[in-house]
Amino acid sequence: MKHTDFDFIAAAPITTRNGTKTSYLPALDLTLVDADQTTAIDALLAPGRRRAFFINAHCCNVMAKDRAYAAAVRRAEVLLPDGIGVELAGKMTGHTLTANLNGTDLVPALMQRAADMGKSVYLFGGTPGTAAVAAEKLRAAIPHLMVAGTRDGFKGAVNPTEVIADINASGADIVIVAMGVPVQEMWIDRHADKLHAPLCLGVGAALDFLAGNVKRAPGPVQKAKIEWVWRLAMEPKRMAKRYLYGNIAFLARAAKDAFKRTPNRLIASRIMDVSIASFALIALAPIFAATALAIKLDSKGPALFRQSRVGKKGKSFSMLKFRSMRQDAETLRAEVEENSDREGICFKARSDPRITRVGRFIRRASIDELPQIINVLRGEMSIVGPRPALPSEVAKYPSRAFGRLAVKPGITGVWQVSGRADVEFNKMIEMDLAYAAHRTIALDFILILMTFRAVISGRGAY
Repeated sequence: MKHTDFDFIAAAPITTRNGTKTSYLPALDLTLVDADQTTAIDALLAPGRRRAFFINAHCCNVMAKDRAYAAAVRRAEVLLPDGIGVELAGKMTGHTLTANLNGTDLVPALMQRAADMGKSVYLFGGTPGTAAVAAEKLRAAIPHLMVAGTRDGFKGAVNPTEVIADINASGADIVIVAMGVPVQEMWIDRHADKLHAPLCLGVGAALDFLAGNVKRAPGPVQKAKIEWVWRLAMEPKRMAKRYLYGNIAFLARAAKDAFKRTPNRLIASRIMDVSIASFALIALAPIFAATALAIKLDSKGPALFRQSRVGKKGKSFSMLKFRSMRQDAETLRAEVEENSDREGICFKARSDPRITRVGRFIRRASIDELPQIINVLRGEMSIVGPRPALPSEVAKYPSRAFGRLAVKPGITGVWQVSGRADVEFNKMIEMDLAYAAHRTIALDFILILMTFRAVISGRGAY
């Protein structure tokens, strides 16, 4: 695979010169764009020539059987993650992609951005008339979009020389090819170098959606990431093999590969995390309910508090806690930061006026941390590991401190059993770096046992 604006990386995400990240997913053996839709579109339309393909579970299944298609995919400059299957495959090896960049959503947004930049587009593919109808609907939604031409993917695609001449004569800056996997990728791979257009993008059924031939799933279904269920319901005969057998085969193959690539210690650690978290969630259910009720009776606001934290390899996630402060605590943070009782970057104050009556008790007993069991089950945290930092704290980190982001953050760890807030920042960093370098299942188990003593003593819990 060639790499221009989207640079290759062996394991973790990187930021390229245009601000776009890519991630190598070992379970797929592919490097995919790891960015939000806006950033990805800006990079696609940046100066330079590129072929761009969407990658979903079906694409990977075809790659496993079709070597020519697999080679074409690996020669493309840009691969865009599409669908819940790819997302799950990434998570099997600890990679959480920023966004699902499916063609149905990305293509209209790409056309809007292209129109704003004065770029023209050529729509090639679909049944006779589909590209023309899609062009009309795009122009109705984006009046200033320049559609340089359209052509169907049946009789209109018979003579490649004629197609190439027509596209080049149109002066199009972007060529949208919609002939299905693997035909569209093979066509782009063979002919993109003969086209004058800088960007060639294979889009599958996107033109059918734009033309109204295929109906999109309702918003809640899309948000739940189960649009494939809707498509299966709409076209059961055509989609059954792809979505039922195909998705299961893809995930089984990805899981097998991820298992082979994952060190035994990490597998054992994840098994321990899931086992302990599942048991704790059930056993502590009465405490969860009582705590939630006490919080609601004590002060206004939700029982649970969600806060953005920085996890493994710098990935942000929403950490859960029982709310121990007033509802407006975040807006008041700047007013109390100068009263921190802890040296270094991380703020902690024994007499923080934002803490509620119930909050002081649940902090002292470490009950406020219990909802992070859900973060553990999601794979965002471990039972044992460095405490997850706030983005504002990470922004102030000295270079050495970034080493603590090499492992998943944890509910408990060396810092937590050594005095928590009584331990100053630089010493906490050294503890976390030592843990990251020497962690074992035995050490994790010892730290879990020591956590009970730390909770009973309450040292540093405020």
